[in-house]
Amino acid sequence: MASTYLSRTPSSTGNDKIATFSAWVKRGSSLGSQNNIFTSFPANERTQLFFTPDATLKLQAYVSGSATTNLETTMKLRDVNGWYHIVVAMDSTQATNTNRVKIYVNGVQQTISGTYLNQNTTLSFNTSGRPFYIGTYDTSQLFFDGEMAHVHWIDGTAYQASTFGETDSTTGIWKPKTSPTVTYGTNGFFLKFENSGAMGTDSAGSNNFAVNGTMTQLKDTPSNVFATINPLDNGWFSGTFSNGNNTVVSNASKENYWTSTLGASSGKYYWEVKLSSSGSGRDYVGIADKISTTNAFSAYSGNSKMRSYYGYTGVSVIGSTGSAFGNTFGTGDIIGVAMDLDNHKLYFSKNGVFQNSQNPATGTNGLAIDTSPESGFYYAQAGNIHNTSTTFQVNFGNGYFGTTAVSSAGANASGNGIFEYDVPTGYTALSTKGLNL
Repeated sequence: MASTYLSRTPSSTGNDKIATFSAWVKRGSSLGSQNNIFTSFPANERTQLFFTPDATLKLQAYVSGSATTNLETTMKLRDVNGWYHIVVAMDSTQATNTNRVKIYVNGVQQTISGTYLNQNTTLSFNTSGRPFYIGTYDTSQLFFDGEMAHVHWIDGTAYQASTFGETDSTTGIWKPKTSPTVTYGTNGFFLKFENSGAMGTDSAGSNNFAVNGTMTQLKDTPSNVFATINPLDNGWFSGTFSNGNNTVVSNASKENYWTSTLGASSGKYYWEVKLSSSGSGRDYVGIADKISTTNAFSAYSGNSKMRSYYGYTGVSVIGSTGSAFGNTFGTGDIIGVAMDLDNHKLYFSKNGVFQNSQNPATGTNGLAIDTSPESGFYYAQAGNIHNTSTTFQVNFGNGYFGTTAVSSAGANASGNGIFEYDVPTGYTALSTKGLNL
């Protein structure tokens, strides 16, 4: 959400002792800083749920300016590719202190430590005139970095995680219940984010939220996770990540290269990389094994981790061999990548035109790629090799370059993802659905 958040100020008071929060959350790159999921104000009476800089989940409540509740999970939530289902059930009327707050992650009740609510504590939520924020601490700081889906707030009932999710009988994976049986109460709500023009719409009633900033509706969901740029596997890379790790600005003081969060060992996949700024050039787009190294490379070093790419001068590089290939590219260009791991071929397009008379649908002129990556998987990769600052915006199927939607969505034979240009027949997005996970 970056500096975007949702806000609502209740006009009526509901239950200020019992409530449940449930949401699916996908983290961004800000793992070392506080990220607030929700906050009920004012400051001296606030109740807030947030990721700590240490990647734990913490519930904190202030009453009359004093922190009466500080509860933190022992589990650390560092995954930047998958979704977490978080449920916090609060009921200060319970006689046993450990029953007053329960935190669940992906259906499992978590071990928490710290100070529990005092019995019958009156909290700030569900109170007339007290603002409720989703995605921030207040209007100016500690914004949530990432994505959210299926956000529920229950006024007056403490529900378990099984109310909102269930284990898939086929995959064994925890998944959402799209229409849980709950009583929302006076200030309860259900945010599905289905209406791109009114993302704060309450699907359970009329407790709508105001959208502050620019909120983007993505194709990425708990049931179909798209690849992103991986901030945890980036070689020498030390750039700035944003837009759910789909945008990255490279560091001009280093050679830079990054990989995707999802990789594959078989199948056919397509994605797009836009260079919204290109510094002084020396950019490339391609595929690679996982990097996880601090060693830099030059264009034709033959680094074993660097498999195949299309360089800004119009060359193709396979291993350590460079060859004339296609047109040069730079600022504003969109490079499409079609990766065929069934036949170990690679194809590149520039602004919708495949280079060197390539045709991935028929297998014509595909670049041969290594058949034995060290990790067993191939990942999307891009970077620059000349200590320049480049802005890469990657569309793995969400239909956006940064916060800008594709200008004219192309055809997608597999029906998985939205891209600027036509997806070659037989290819799909690099996502859990595309990988059949």
